[in-house]
Amino acid sequence: MDLLIEYLDKIIFIAVVLIVAIILLALNKKTLKWLVERYAPDDEKALLLVRRINSVIIIAVALLAISTIFLSKENYTMLVEKFKFATYIGLVIVFTILVALFADFIVKYNISKRLSQNRDTTNLKFIRYFVTVFIYFLGAISVLYAFPSLRVVAKTALGGAGVLTIIVGFASQEALSNVVGGLFIIAFKPFKIGDIIELSDTNMGTVSDITLRHTVIRNFDNQMIVIPNSVINKERLINYNLNDKKACKRLEISIAYDSDIDLARKIMREACENHPLSIDIRSQFEIDRDVPRAKTAVVSLDKNAITIRVWAWAKNFDDVYDLGCGLNEQIKKDFDKAGIEMAIPYRTLLSTKDASINLNQNLKTSDENDSSEDE
Repeated sequence: MDLLIEYLDKIIFIAVVLIVAIILLALNKKTLKWLVERYAPDDEKALLLVRRINSVIIIAVALLAISTIFLSKENYTMLVEKFKFATYIGLVIVFTILVALFADFIVKYNISKRLSQNRDTTNLKFIRYFVTVFIYFLGAISVLYAFPSLRVVAKTALGGAGVLTIIVGFASQEALSNVVGGLFIIAFKPFKIGDIIELSDTNMGTVSDITLRHTVIRNFDNQMIVIPNSVINKERLINYNLNDKKACKRLEISIAYDSDIDLARKIMREACENHPLSIDIRSQFEIDRDVPRAKTAVVSLDKNAITIRVWAWAKNFDDVYDLGCGLNEQIKKDFDKAGIEMAIPYRTLLSTKDASINLNQNLKTSDENDSSEDE
């Protein structure tokens, strides 16, 4: 009983410390869970890391408080110094992650706001990546500053001359060239998110994202193509959404030489004019003078075919493919009804055996004719 009375104050102190630590751990868990559900469902892993770091700090503080009972003053002072060092690093990491998530949330909110207003979000998406990288860069420098042997590196990196040295030192590296390429894309805007671009026959689709390193294109097979920004800046590209969004479909069909050219052109023109995706781009001047809505022309006379081209217009590039497919089907059906023959290459094959038989038959016939004449 006397022993219990002697250590009662210490037992109460330990109990209070443990209760406070448990309450703080529970609050930490619930608070971060609420943040994930309410504001950052896509950043669950980052907030989970914050929760774990906070939990470690809370437990470390509790153990440090309890250790005051058992450690000597010198050992306790040394332990406090190490604890301060570890706590500083932990708090810097937590603060960096939270600031980055907050900045990301603000930018994403503005992106969604612009999307609801049908405005371009390319700049904001690029700024989102840039700000996030910059915040984590400052956090890394702050952690380096905690180590005496690395403070010179941290000060150099933060100095203007140091930043310039780093940029010059890595200017030839692919990573930085991609970042610079991304900045050029944002500054000069050869395309933006949502545009349909073509780099080659295999790299064509809708721009879905522009990051610090690369541009993501979703092709028409719903595949995501990731192209480094430095590569895009070197390539010639076609932007189908730049300024005028109207798109032209040039359709060429070959017919046989004995087919009626005028009738074929009329069928192709009417098919374009009657298609629901075809639009009229004629000026009022052309309409008043009855200029055909769909232009047709004979573009070539080949050995076995006459090639006729028709120009059909759609309101955007998304409709062009469907317009072309629909016209191919309708024109073929109309040609069949009108008796217009599609051009098909013909070849006459003569085997050596058949030629020999025909030659012998011809010689035999010739000999018989000569005999009859002699008689």
